[in-house]
This record gives sequence, C-alpha cells and structure tokens, in this order.
Amino acid sequence: MRDNDILEMDSVSETEELPGDLAMIDEEVVYTQEFLPTYETIQEGASVAITLQAEFNDKPDSLFFNDGVRRIDFVLVYEDEDKKEFEKRHTFHRRKRRREYFEASLVKMGMELEATRSVVDEKLMFVKIHMPWDVLCTYAEVLHIKLPIQPVDLSSRPSPWRHFSCVTKYFYPSEELITKETEFFTAPFEKDRLEYFYVKDQDLFFTPSMRSRMAYYILSRAPYEIRGTVKKFGITKLLDGGVYKAAYPLHDCRFNVRSKEESCPNERFLLYEEWAHPKSFYKMQPLDLIRKYYGEKIGIYFAWLGFYTAMLALAAIVGLGCFIYGYKTQETSTWSKEVCDPDIGGTIVMCPQCDKECTYWRLNSTCEASKKLCIFDNYGTLVFAVFMSIWVTLFLEFWKRYQAELEYEWDTVEFLEQEEPPRAEYEAKCVHERINPITRVKEKVPYTACGRCIRLSLGMGTVFFWLLLILASVVAIIVYRLAVFFAFSAKLRAQDLKELEPFKEYVTPQMATSVTASIISFVVIMILNILYEKVAIWITDFELPRTKTEYENSLTLKMFLFQFVNYYSSCFYIAFAKGKVVGYPGEPVYLLGKYRNEECDPGGCLIELTTQLTVIMGGKAIWNNIQEVLLPWVKNMIFRYCTRVGSEKVIPRWEQDYQLLPIGKLGLFHEYLEMVIQFGFVTLFVASFPLAPVLALVNNLFEIRVDAWKITTQFRRMVPEKAQDIGAWQPILQGVAILAVATNAMIIAFTSDMIPRLVYYWSFSVYPYGDHSYHTMEGYINNTLSIFNIEDFSNQSRPINTPYWLNNVTTCRYRDFRYPPGHNRQYEYSIYYWHVIAAKMAFIIVVEHIVYLTKFILSYMIPDVPYAVREQIKREKYLTQVILHEANLKLVTKRLKPVADTILKRIEVDSDKEEMEMELDF
Repeated sequence: MRDNDILEMDSVSETEELPGDLAMIDEEVVYTQEFLPTYETIQEGASVAITLQAEFNDKPDSLFFNDGVRRIDFVLVYEDEDKKEFEKRHTFHRRKRRREYFEASLVKMGMELEATRSVVDEKLMFVKIHMPWDVLCTYAEVLHIKLPIQPVDLSSRPSPWRHFSCVTKYFYPSEELITKETEFFTAPFEKDRLEYFYVKDQDLFFTPSMRSRMAYYILSRAPYEIRGTVKKFGITKLLDGGVYKAAYPLHDCRFNVRSKEESCPNERFLLYEEWAHPKSFYKMQPLDLIRKYYGEKIGIYFAWLGFYTAMLALAAIVGLGCFIYGYKTQETSTWSKEVCDPDIGGTIVMCPQCDKECTYWRLNSTCEASKKLCIFDNYGTLVFAVFMSIWVTLFLEFWKRYQAELEYEWDTVEFLEQEEPPRAEYEAKCVHERINPITRVKEKVPYTACGRCIRLSLGMGTVFFWLLLILASVVAIIVYRLAVFFAFSAKLRAQDLKELEPFKEYVTPQMATSVTASIISFVVIMILNILYEKVAIWITDFELPRTKTEYENSLTLKMFLFQFVNYYSSCFYIAFAKGKVVGYPGEPVYLLGKYRNEECDPGGCLIELTTQLTVIMGGKAIWNNIQEVLLPWVKNMIFRYCTRVGSEKVIPRWEQDYQLLPIGKLGLFHEYLEMVIQFGFVTLFVASFPLAPVLALVNNLFEIRVDAWKITTQFRRMVPEKAQDIGAWQPILQGVAILAVATNAMIIAFTSDMIPRLVYYWSFSVYPYGDHSYHTMEGYINNTLSIFNIEDFSNQSRPINTPYWLNNVTTCRYRDFRYPPGHNRQYEYSIYYWHVIAAKMAFIIVVEHIVYLTKFILSYMIPDVPYAVREQIKREKYLTQVILHEANLKLVTKRLKPVADTILKRIEVDSDKEEMEMELDF
C-alpha cells in the first residue's frame, strides 16, 4: 500500500462536489451516511478558515489558550508540511488539504482552535481545541450526560468501621489532600431545562473528563474530505494516515510537582501522591477521584481489581493454613513413611517407565517426592477446594452489590445500550434500509440479516480454526516429549556427566525433556498470541458491531477463548490426560502407533501439576510486571533523550504530554485479560496448589500500584469513557467459577491419590480384603502397586541395561490396580480398581451437587442491589419526574399565556360593552 493510500470512512450524502483544492481524485468505496448527529458540511465555494497561530506565552502549566480564558479540551499534533523535503510534497500537500478541511469542519461545528508551534521541534504544530458553553450544552444532551440537580437529602448509613477511625484513617487517602465531594441527585442533561440543574459555576459545571469526552465525540464524526457524494470523516483515520501524529486530552499538571496555576485542581499530582506512589501501597484507592479524572471505564477496572485483591486476602489465609497443615503432617504420613522405609520402599523394585532405554528403580528413590506430595495431597486440600468453590460465589455476588453501589454513585445506572452512540466505523457503512422493530421508523444499517449471519459465521469459523491450531500445537509438543524422552534417556546414560557436577543428579531424561518442551511451548504460545491478537481484531472489525461496548465484548470473548486454550491446555493435559491411558509394562499404549504414552513422575501427576502452576503463575506475574514497568519507562527515556532541549527552554503542558506514550487502541483489555487468566489459575486448579491465592494476592498488590503508576506517569491522559460494569468479563468470570467446581472435584478424584487412599482405609485394609482388624493406612503402598513378571516384557519394551543390584528378581511393580501374574485374569483390572472408580464417580457427583446447591442458595440469598441503593435510585427517579413535570407545566403555561391573555381581554371588552349598554338604557 502506498504512503498516501489511506483507509477512510466514506459516506454518501446529497452535498455537491467541492472545488478542486479540496476534492480528492482517488477511487474509493462509497458508503451511506445520513444520520450522523454532528455531521456538518462546508458548502461548495465557501472559504476554508485557516487555524490562527499564537506564540507560546511561556506559561508551562497553563491549561488555557493564550487569552487565559478558554480552556483546552483536546490537543491535535501534526508535522508542518512546509518544513518537509520537496520530493514528498505531493503526499504532504494531500494531508495538508485534509487537515485544513477537518479543522474548518470543527470550527463549523462550533469549536474554537488555536495553533502553537513546538518549542522543541519546529516541524511540530499543536492545535488546541476549546468547546464553548453552548456547544457543551448541546453535546451533553446528545450524549445523555447526567448532571447534578440538587444535593442528596438522604441520610447515609454509618460505616461499621467508624469506631476504629483512629486506626483506619491511616489506610485511606489523606482527607486534607483529597476532600470528599458533595453528593448530588442527577438527571440526563437537557438544554431547555438548564435552570433546574445545579449550575454554580459555568466553568466548573462540566468536568474536564466530560469536556474531553464530548470533544472526542465530535472529532470522531467531523468530516475531513468530500468528493462528490462521498464524505469521509473521523480523527481515527487521520491518525492512521499520518495527517495527525497524535490526539489527546491534557493532564492537568506534572505528576510529581504541583501546578503554579491557581485554578488548577492538581488531580494528577494528588493521584500520584496518594495512589500511584510506592509509599502509598497500603492505602485504599481514591476511586471517586480516579473516576473523575480518567472516567468510569478506568474507575470500574481499578474498583474491580481492588475488590478482587481484598477478597483474595481471605482465600490466601485459608490456603496458607492448608499449606502449613500439609507441611507439618508430611513426616507423619503413614504411606509416605512406607515409601521411605528401606525395608518396604527399599525392597520394592519398580518397572521401567519407557521402552528399552529406561531401567528398573527402587521405590524409596522417590522418598523426597512423596513427602512433597503430602504437602499438597491431603485432606486439608479437599476442604480448601470446597472452600474456594464457596469463596468464588461470594466474590461474584458481593462484587455485584459493590458494582451496583458504584453504578449509582457514578451515574451509570441507566447507561443503556440505546443511549450509547454508534461507532463511527459502524455509521460509515450504513447502506441498507430497514424498519426499526421498536419505533417502526426506517433506519440505516450496514448489512442485511443474511449479511450479518454470514459475517458472524465467518468469524466463528476463523476462531474455531485457531483453537484447533492451538490444540494441534499442544499435540505436537506432546509428541515431541514422547519422542525426545527416549533420545535423552539413551544419551544421558551413555555419557559421563562429570562436567555437570554438582547438578549431575538433577540432569535426568525427565528434567531435560520437561525443560526443552516448556521452552518450545513458551515460544509457540508467544507467537500464537501475537498472531491471534491481530486476527481477532480483524474478525471483530469485519463483524462490524454497532457500539463500542459491543465491539469490546465481541473481542473479549474471542481473545479469552484463545487464551483459555493457550494457557490452560498444558495444565488440563497434566491433570486429566497424562498417565491415565498407559496400559501396563507388558502391553503399553502408544500414541500414533509409535510413541509410548507418557507416565506420571514417580511422585505422581499432582506434584507435576503443582510445579506447572507454580512456574506459570510465578513466571507470568514477574514477566508481566517487569514488562509493564520497564518498557514504558525505557521508551519514554529514549524519546526524551532524542528530543532533549536546553534547560533554558520552557516546555508547555501540551508538549510535555506529547512526550508521553500513547494509550493503545485496546485500552485496558490486556490488564483485564491478565487478571482473568490469573483468576482461572486461582480457581480451576486450586485443589493441586493451595498457595495459588497467596501468589495472586502478592502479585495483585504490585499490579494495582504498577498500573496506577503506569497510567499516571508514563502515558498520555486517556479519553474518558462511560462504563456500567466490567462488560463481557462478568459472564466469563461466572463461567470460570462454574467450571472450577468440576475441575477441582475431578483433580481430587482422578489426579490425586486421595480417593484410592480412602478406599483402602475404609474397605481394603480390613476383612474381607485386608489382614488388619482395624482401619489403617499400613500396607497401602504394597496393596496399591501391581505386580509384573519381567519375563513377560515384549522385545520392544524390554530394558537394555539392568542395574547391578538387580539379582534374582523376577517381578517388578507398577502404579495400577491389576491382577498379578499367575492369576486366571492376570493383568486385568482388579476389584480394587472398580471400587476406586465407583468411589471417584460418587465423590464427583456428591461434591458437585452439594457445592452447586450451596452456590445457588447463596446467589439467591444475597441481593444484587443493596437496599439503601435501591431507595436512593427510587428517590432520584422521583425527583427527576417532579422536575420534568414542573418544567412541562411551565412550558404549557408559557405557551397558553398569550391565548389566555387574549381571552381575558375579550371578556373585559365584552363586559365593558355590557356596562355601557346598561348605562345607556338607564
């Protein structure tokens, strides 16, 4: 694609073609555009106003035009084409014409502009945008922005912590710096009813975040080019095409220094001091100030992250208690003692775990692994798994209540889909007419019902293909593990590894296979992540969702499905597939008819799953935090070094912000994704790793401050956006919570050895299966290891080398429940196996039903909206109705007054005539 081939949003209108200096000559697709609420057109032949330039007034903290009166609501940055080299003039001239038309359109819409040349780079120009009062009122009504009508007159419920305020006050932001604002009842703004709104000061009535949001709404819909019946509009495409280099609202001051301007609220400085600074890590978040400065979408993210972290504290305490319990009881475990006992575990010879290259080994060589397994595979883990299933229900239900409070406090209760404006990309493609099923009025849509079905089908098919691609990569890595295990077994045993001392005992075929497979898996995951993110964005763009909320929800679902399979597939493989279908030594099962299925490590698959979760959670958390801190800081340092100026130069506020990093198009998507993936690790596999909530808690305490520091100090100010909740992440969390019950029950049943131990204790340790007169775990190891005659090895499986201590041994043992050689059903599943399977099925059914019933009861008993919030919502609706009723009465009175005056005058005239006639009669 050539440098001047820019994708634009085109639309059809009835406007005639502009003069040659504004018309473009390239062929482009034509789209309809008839309903843009802010669409303004400069008529043919009209002069295009050029933005006036003003010199910088040497006030680095100023947030106003040079007159000191008009506030800067948005900033556009471009490179001056007149400073460019000649050979690219045709491209720059094209951009210049588009920019001039775009700025003229903004002026036509009522915005005021002022341009200032950069003090650092003379090629850069900064266009400052101001929205006058009348324009603000117009677009506040268009966007249904809620504004105060009167102070709240309901008494608030006192905090239960008020008696401990002498202690708790140190854990809250300083009230001297961040004062509590007055609460108001609010209503959607209407220009004609301005007198009913609480307008104390016109300059402060609309907050800076509201002004920036309205400015961006206009910028997204202002036309920048007309060719015949084709209209092209939107700042997004101008940024993509290089017409502008950046577009952003201003921070109100530097993050670490107060502004010298008296009228500046210094909200960025306050956020840094009381929220983003490392010294404030123990303080609660100033959510109201975050929402006021960055908008509801940022505020709701940090509210959710803070609530999730607080709830993790309880889970972390219980999980840590279970871990300590397992650690203290590992030395007293009867079956672990038998493994380590030289007279029991030392005399049990285990069968080789692979063909030819592997050899026999003694059971007591896994003594340390069995002790570690006791830490995680104990009865405390069962209790903790059930607790976490209840915890996740409480977390989601209490979050709904907290979210309802925020919805009311932040005026998003009635932020419905029909109030959210359509995306500019959606509006640009509207070419088909249909009858609105609600209003029965004709409207424009971008596709027919059949076209929408085709788009969704193609999108779903593409997502399904990529999911299959991930599964194929997982299978390929499994095949790699199976194939390379034998190669490492032959090579490592054939060579002398003296150079690897003292790590020689750790360099085993299993370890080498695991490390290399993990590295390959990591590389594959990263590559697929990069590719799929681009594919997911392309698919979502192709589906053309109507609103930004619909767009984000669609993209969220696609990305989470991919990441779910990508991150959890290895854990699901270890938990539910590895070591489950391996046959027995004389007749092993082969994958693809060639590779012998992988068996669990001597310590069992649960300890492998625990190790996998530890590495993934710990490594992912460390890498993400380093990436989020170092990369933005290094990028900003490089940019500042490249654009450094002498210390004598004063840099204005808008140019300081330009030196910061721009916010990505996906906004907080990656932060949400990171936390939800972590939520999955904490809930889905917690039965194998009770310390998962502890790791998540520690990570989140850093994550909150890292994200706060990042957006406050390293990035330009985001365009504020409205948001009622956390969007599509809420049903995803609920789905993960439901799945977590099943996965944890299945991990305890199929991955851990808890059920076989319980079956032995209650059934097979006593008569008629056992020799003991009382229930005990003694003899568990000997009774749960099957016997195999080494003469029954096939030529393909028989080990090549045998250890020196293997003398006069005719049998070996393996992990399974099968009849011994010589039995009339030798190597078939024994009665113990069927008892264990029945117990596992019963355990899963009983635990799932009990937990699901408990979750349902809790969900039913805990209301989603607190009683006090419901009362306040009703009060606000009542006040709004009263105000609207009074306004309608005044309007009717105003309209009927001339008619009433005319009637009264006629009555007076008639009465005067009657009196005169009566007087004449007398």
